[in-house]
Amino acid sequence: MKGIILAGGSGTRLYPLTRVTNKHLLPVYDRPMIYFPIQALKRAGLKDILIVSGRGHVGHFLELLGSGKGLGVNLSYEVQEKPGGIAQALGLAKDFADDGKIAVVLGDNIFEHNLKPAIAKFKKQKDGAMIFLTRVENPRSYGVAEIKNGRVVSIEEKPKKPKSNLAVAGIYFYDSRVFDIIKTLKPSSRGELEITDVNNFYIQQGLMRREILRGWWGDCGENFDNLLTVAQRVAKSKKL
Repeated sequence: MKGIILAGGSGTRLYPLTRVTNKHLLPVYDRPMIYFPIQALKRAGLKDILIVSGRGHVGHFLELLGSGKGLGVNLSYEVQEKPGGIAQALGLAKDFADDGKIAVVLGDNIFEHNLKPAIAKFKKQKDGAMIFLTRVENPRSYGVAEIKNGRVVSIEEKPKKPKSNLAVAGIYFYDSRVFDIIKTLKPSSRGELEITDVNNFYIQQGLMRREILRGWWGDCGENFDNLLTVAQRVAKSKKL
């Protein structure tokens, strides 16, 4: 099983900090943001990791991280030529995945939860996908899961009337079918291929599992307040 970190996007919600650099290179307390998803995958036992970034920034990642040897991992890189959504960026990892299962982490998500037990469980699954849910105070800002009888029955992106307070965190496990599913997607109203559509496909096929994140989770790319809050939590954390 291999790891994939999606670190593209223009980071407009963090302007002017991101005017000349990728948001995933911004500091979060004592480390660049990109270190955290790398370390999360490494803790889970995944050392072959692909970083997908946009044009103009991939060289910055390479300069900072190199081969990944200094962090104890093996890094590869892929370039998303233009913004096209999370699912479109994931589609660039097809060759890297080599028909195997993958763990995908959004590069601006920082969390305490150890993914190792979930990865062991997912490896035993014949096929399908797994998402990670976390309770939030502002579900309207996220993709929100509807749960019935303990199973996810739908995910709605930024709903006006959320059906739960369980947000879908930026952590996803997929089997190799995900790349075929991405090929069938049509752009949303934002002109992007949405990861929510990928997840809903697996749900409709009855192939989606879910885990609840333990410990705190933060989306550093949402706004300046989140970036500050996560940095303060990292400063106090003994797990990261």
